[in-house]
Amino acid sequence: MLRFFTAGESHGPCLTAIVEGVPAGFPVDVAAIDHDLWRRQQGHGRGGRMAIEKDEAAVKSGIRWGETLGSPITLVIDNRDWKNWQKKMSPDPADRDPSLAVTRPRPGHADLTGALKYHHDDVRNVLERASARETTARVAVGALAKQLLSPFGIRVMGWVCEIGGIAADHSRLSAEEVFERAESSTVRMADPVAEERIVAAIDQSKKRGDTLGGVVEVVATGLPPGLGSHVHYDRKIDGRLAGALLSLQSAKGVEIGLGFCMARLAGSQVHDEIFFDERARAFVRRTNNAGGTEGGMTSGAPLAVRVAFKPLSTLMSPLHSVDLRSKDEATGAIERSDVCAIPAAAVIAESVVAFELAQAFLEKFGGDSLVEIRRNHQGYLQQIRES
Repeated sequence: MLRFFTAGESHGPCLTAIVEGVPAGFPVDVAAIDHDLWRRQQGHGRGGRMAIEKDEAAVKSGIRWGETLGSPITLVIDNRDWKNWQKKMSPDPADRDPSLAVTRPRPGHADLTGALKYHHDDVRNVLERASARETTARVAVGALAKQLLSPFGIRVMGWVCEIGGIAADHSRLSAEEVFERAESSTVRMADPVAEERIVAAIDQSKKRGDTLGGVVEVVATGLPPGLGSHVHYDRKIDGRLAGALLSLQSAKGVEIGLGFCMARLAGSQVHDEIFFDERARAFVRRTNNAGGTEGGMTSGAPLAVRVAFKPLSTLMSPLHSVDLRSKDEATGAIERSDVCAIPAAAVIAESVVAFELAQAFLEKFGGDSLVEIRRNHQGYLQQIRES
């Protein structure tokens, strides 16, 4: 079973990811992992932290001479900012300093609820792990997952659909075209008119001390039909994707295909009709309203999933709060933060989708090596062609 764990705090020494269940023999390009880490750091509206960090993954186990060994893979990303936080984040009790405590929880963050749950009176004990800095490790894991899918012709691509209520028009472009153009966009979208308006909106939000949210989309192509299953709730691919994506910091909604629009249409307008192509000897659809899933399984069509992210919780013009210790009226604490992290969120969502698909793929075609998995995959595709 493919799974991963992450460890580390936002201003601790490093972030660590351990990935278990990777079969042997897969080629791994660490530079490609570092490229995705770099992509996560980009985008108009990012804060000062991104000017400090240079995220790169150091492989500590599981890879030899560029190939996976079948043993757990450990990836470590150092926090350069750690040198400025060594006393605040020290594990040594001799460094305890009550004057460094953060006692004004931010509305919308994990601060207050986490402090109540874990009986803390210093919300730094919560906010450091709750921080979206943790997604750095998840992007490294997702970049690895994409390299597990790549030998089978599966590609996972993410971009921004909307920021601050301003939506991009990608209707006349293929997924590959949107992705390629979005990669050179400062807000990771393929609509220069919307991009110009969004850059202005982010700049205005920064002047107000406010933040902006948005919607990102991830599309995966080359998937075979049948990843996931209809037989149990926890094996359904759409449920697994939604759960993983909603585990991301600030994520508040997920839709697949037409999503919520389906609720407003008749069934005859929604469902993807089935045809048989005699020349290709294959079942085909002329629409993909379901977004590449049916009955908890991939259908073979491109998977399309969108995620809505709320605005970030740290405001330079902070909202009303209450001091944890004194119970006096206060404003939320100010931590260094972004005005808008939606361009980064597209890369993060892309990574999460890649991991969930890699996990489902290995469940379907499982083996101990790339050679064995390739044989299983080819046999299944032949079985489908002969159906």
